[in-house]
Amino acid sequence: MSVYRALRRRILTPDTKATRLDVRGFHVKDEAARDMLETVGRSFLTGYAYAAEARRPLDAEVPLEELPVRFKGFAYEGAAMGFAVRDGLPIGGGKLVEDFLDGRADEHVYMVYVGVGWAMARLPRFRWKTLYAPDPLLKWLVLDGYGFHQAYFQTEKYVYDQYVEERFPWPGGEHNWYANRAIDQGIGRACWFVGGTEAEVAAGLIDRFPVERRADMYAGMGLAACYAGGADPSELEELWQHAVDYRRELAQGAAFAAGARERAGLTVPHNEVATKVFCDMSPQEAQLVTIETLIDLPTDGHLPMYEVWRQRIADRFVANGHC
Repeated sequence: MSVYRALRRRILTPDTKATRLDVRGFHVKDEAARDMLETVGRSFLTGYAYAAEARRPLDAEVPLEELPVRFKGFAYEGAAMGFAVRDGLPIGGGKLVEDFLDGRADEHVYMVYVGVGWAMARLPRFRWKTLYAPDPLLKWLVLDGYGFHQAYFQTEKYVYDQYVEERFPWPGGEHNWYANRAIDQGIGRACWFVGGTEAEVAAGLIDRFPVERRADMYAGMGLAACYAGGADPSELEELWQHAVDYRRELAQGAAFAAGARERAGLTVPHNEVATKVFCDMSPQEAQLVTIETLIDLPTDGHLPMYEVWRQRIADRFVANGHC
């Protein structure tokens, strides 16, 4: 590794202390949950560091692939943020995220788009034009990532004070009104972390929000509880019972998580537990729901096709009687 790349990694990569629960002020359920959540954070920053020092995006693949299966997706997410930040710098960028997706990162495409959203939160708005998110369906995951970042690092403002973005400028177009809904999905996902994976605490954070925001946030929580884990079957069942009015959203979020894990070959036991509780399915079956509901998605209409997709997935779980 060149001296320049080593220096770039050191300058660009955030301090891992920022992911400690005591630094963040997050709830601590127990030591196992603390260790898991902090390992997620360290894995993310490890991936970010690989991207910061890589001469080219594909150079990051080898160390990323050596990471533990459970946490590899978070590292790919961090690497995507790192490459997106580099793309956003006045020099040294280009089309790094695009090139990253030409390799193994394509298997982690959902996490890559979320990672781009983290970069959005760190780049000045006039540099958002550098963000690479060409897929009209998945581009909303960028805002999910943005919402997670803001709730994770500005918890008082976005979670406890329930801040709402005004006139959010990205992605623009006829569906720009949907931006805050996508951001809320990321905030809900972050609440699983802020609540320390303790069901009643995490759900209680969402229950403080206005009713009209909760459905999107519970979808995010379902995704986090399934993808990241941190709760045993009884705790997941507790969340299921607590969120009685938002079970279809929990199921939809868990199906998203299952789809992301399955696509990347990263399914682990806690994913199976969560999809059983929230979807009454295996991760493979839940992923199939997300694939089947993509067929003939409308490319125009009042709702963005991403929201139509989410509703179709949720409706499938209602139709089979689970919700």
